[in-house]
Amino acid sequence: MQAARPCVSFTEVLRAATSVGPVGSRQNPRSQPQGDRTVKSAVENLNPTRVRLTVEVPFEELKDSLDAAYKKINQQVTVKGFRKGKIPARVIDQRFGRGAVLEEAVNDALPKFYTEAVNEAELSVLGQPEVDITELKDGETLNFTAEVDIRPVIEIPDYSGIEVEVDAVEVTDEDIDKSVEQLRERFASTTPVERAAEDGDVVTVDLEAKVDGEVLEDGVAEGVSYTIGSGELLEGIDDAVKGLEAGGEATFTSELKGGSAAGREAEVTVKVGQVAARELPELDDEFAQLASEFDTLEELRADSRKRLENMKQFDQATQAQERVLEKLLELVEVPVPEKLLEDEINTRKHNLEHHQLGQMGLTLDKYLELQGKTAEEFETETHEAAVKGIKTQFVLDELVKQEKLNVNQEELTEHLMRRAASSGMSPDQFAQAVVEQGQVPLLVGEVARGKALAVVVESATVKDTNGEIVDLDDEDETETAAEVAAEVTEGDAAAEKSED
Repeated sequence: MQAARPCVSFTEVLRAATSVGPVGSRQNPRSQPQGDRTVKSAVENLNPTRVRLTVEVPFEELKDSLDAAYKKINQQVTVKGFRKGKIPARVIDQRFGRGAVLEEAVNDALPKFYTEAVNEAELSVLGQPEVDITELKDGETLNFTAEVDIRPVIEIPDYSGIEVEVDAVEVTDEDIDKSVEQLRERFASTTPVERAAEDGDVVTVDLEAKVDGEVLEDGVAEGVSYTIGSGELLEGIDDAVKGLEAGGEATFTSELKGGSAAGREAEVTVKVGQVAARELPELDDEFAQLASEFDTLEELRADSRKRLENMKQFDQATQAQERVLEKLLELVEVPVPEKLLEDEINTRKHNLEHHQLGQMGLTLDKYLELQGKTAEEFETETHEAAVKGIKTQFVLDELVKQEKLNVNQEELTEHLMRRAASSGMSPDQFAQAVVEQGQVPLLVGEVARGKALAVVVESATVKDTNGEIVDLDDEDETETAAEVAAEVTEGDAAAEKSED
């Protein structure tokens, strides 16, 4: 039986989602018919992912922008003898120079003419263009070029022949024993003892950390409860406290995991305040009634088996989607824009250094040391992940268009609720943040790509390691696929963010 969903209002998100076009399509509105306009534009393909637009604009087309420029300058300057805002154009030209007016007018007009040229050529542009004014003759013409990255044209081949192998769903008695034992550990009780601390005992300790002989401001903690052997505190503490009775004290050296001196060696003094022995409850029907809604240990074990099977089925589905995606990418030739790749790599590095590692108090160098990687290996891995992320987004977006897939309100709501849960926010809080940060198109894209990947998985042949055909028909398959696709393109979806 599914848990009841909370009554959540996503009105703002859904309203914003209605303005989002198909994933991968141009979001710029088409220019309206311009009558007898004589603006000319041409497109030159520099490579499969970059074009040069050449635009010729007759000077009369700058009239509106020139008028706006004079009006703006009028509001910013004063000239003796004229009221503010009433300075004639000829006086502005004489006093401040016609060049200043032209510069203001051209800066105002360029985005409009560039957008119209993009729309006329039906380009899906990525990022900002590099604009070069090649000719500007007062009263005659404005000519400029704009180089910009575009989405490559992708041909999706027949993918119905994809075959992958995944782990079989097998739950052993040992798996169930481990699960029940973990539950048993949660219900352990402790009894203070007057003896030396041993493995498995719970000790209450005071800690003091020094670096270079000075006690750290955040290096003192009192009354910390620690289970010997759990590995949850500092390396070396187990050996230090074992053999100590209440009141005993020891000093050891350890590398700090967090705080102001994270990653540095510290001299740590530990004083034991209490030693308590842990006592586990007997594995019987009474324990089942204490730890669950079941009356017997047999029922508890049966439920554990079912939960483990569900978990392994979820892992199996995720594995299938990841491996099908790998096979799909191997089938498709996807050129990657250089500037987009550079931006994606920089985004991934920034997120790692300033968000993930920053929260853990680690530097990139320390992280690489802990991971046992060189800087060169890190650069290679980041490059490969960025390339895969961009290719994944391009291919799945093309499939969304090819298969004419849409995202409905229920699917978006489900995705929002899952994302909210993983972020630790309430659905309403998450929805509000999504709207305020303009992230609705990003989430719509994640769901749409998940649906595209689910279509490919559905047509693929998936077998487990026992040679059995795996049936992945599941109501959560699309959402799981959305999470897989989002994880691969995690670098802030640079391609989607750049396309406007």
